[in-house]
Amino acid sequence: MKESLVNIFWNRSIHGLVAVLGVSAVVGATQAELPQLQRTVLSTNLDEPIALDVAADGRVVFAEHHGAIKVWTPADGTTRTAGTLRVFTGPEDGILGLALDPGFQTNSWLYLYHSTPGVMENRVSRFTLRDGAFDPASQKILLRVPTLIPKPNHSGGCLGFDGVGNLYASTGDYTLAGQSDGFAPLDRRPGHELNDSERTAGNTADYRGKILRIHPEPDGTYTVPPGNLFPPGTAKTLPEIYIMGCRNPFRFTLDSVTGWLYWGDVGPDALGPNDARGPAGFDEFNVARTAGNYGWPYFTADNRPFRAYDFESKTSGEPFDPRHPVNDSPNNTGIRELPPAQPAFLWYPPGPSSRWPEVGSGARSAMAGPVYHFRSDLASVRKLPTEYDGAVILFEWERGWIKAAWLDERGGLKRLEAIRTADQTRFKRPICMKSGPDGALYLIEWGSNWSGNRDAAVVRLESTTKP
Repeated sequence: MKESLVNIFWNRSIHGLVAVLGVSAVVGATQAELPQLQRTVLSTNLDEPIALDVAADGRVVFAEHHGAIKVWTPADGTTRTAGTLRVFTGPEDGILGLALDPGFQTNSWLYLYHSTPGVMENRVSRFTLRDGAFDPASQKILLRVPTLIPKPNHSGGCLGFDGVGNLYASTGDYTLAGQSDGFAPLDRRPGHELNDSERTAGNTADYRGKILRIHPEPDGTYTVPPGNLFPPGTAKTLPEIYIMGCRNPFRFTLDSVTGWLYWGDVGPDALGPNDARGPAGFDEFNVARTAGNYGWPYFTADNRPFRAYDFESKTSGEPFDPRHPVNDSPNNTGIRELPPAQPAFLWYPPGPSSRWPEVGSGARSAMAGPVYHFRSDLASVRKLPTEYDGAVILFEWERGWIKAAWLDERGGLKRLEAIRTADQTRFKRPICMKSGPDGALYLIEWGSNWSGNRDAAVVRLESTTKP
């Protein structure tokens, strides 16, 4: 069987499934139901579709994990292959992210987060997609992110633009996940560097375990916008870092009105807390109004601390302090004293959540979709109803749900409701979602299985009310 992106979550998913053997998912019974949406299938017979964006003219441009770039055209409802990029498709690599330039209608620029055969790095590159043809030779490389030897692990890979033309790119921590008993990988022993996320996510001089923010320039270079976490010229830091302290921020979104950044962070595997090591594994949903440190590998959820741990003697140190995290790892090439850690606004373990039972239980893979703003002036029969106004759309690759969340002015969760379709279809591992110019949601469903799916599809979620 060919390599598949499903390995992204294989280790933590197995643990999550073990956690719920004999345990039913818990669903909140008191929530008001949102108006149901129509699920319209746009494109099928796909090979691991993974990332999409929607052009101003309604075209859906999407990528398959193994390198194909395809375009669905609303005028005739057909899907055509625009071209193919050669990529290395190891366990987590290939094409991972896609974003259309804000000026795509005139400049035809397309950005991809992708691997390259024979090169141990993932890249953020710009290409042209003109007159229905994708041109691999037009590549302009903006960022190069080192991958993990011997195997890719926690690659992240989302791309997105804010309202002023800044490009954001998410990267995973590229740390082996299976050697820390499901807790934070903090192994500082010589020869165990790949099991130490302090060398990446906790390192201010490393691109990995971050959400980066740059401003692409017309000549294929970039500048660094003001307001990132570290001012340019700060010793032992990278000016491109906007968010640090992430494990695997696979999908994020930017609110076009507020500028807030939302993302899901795929968490570790521990089935329960351990006094000697730290908290259980949690997936997180985070929001940032400004640049910040979100804690990994020292904290998870609402800043629950892990403990320093000596992997040789099997002894524990003190819990880390979220107000003053310190990176003392010999693998750290950045600054020692880190910015204070910021908590998530929603977090949940492998088993049922006592705080938010409606998220269910089982294997976990948190992802963030668009923020919806209802427009009364938009003449579209597809736009979501006004009841969805102001919601950030959250979704779960493993559990198959999509939910609308409303936050208060401080970024705290105040409401969470399930999104349902008129035919009650269960979402088939949603993996990427964007809003369209028509006010509908455009979604890639990876398919029912971990690989070899015949039911992978690009779909549209739209209003059921028609004239």
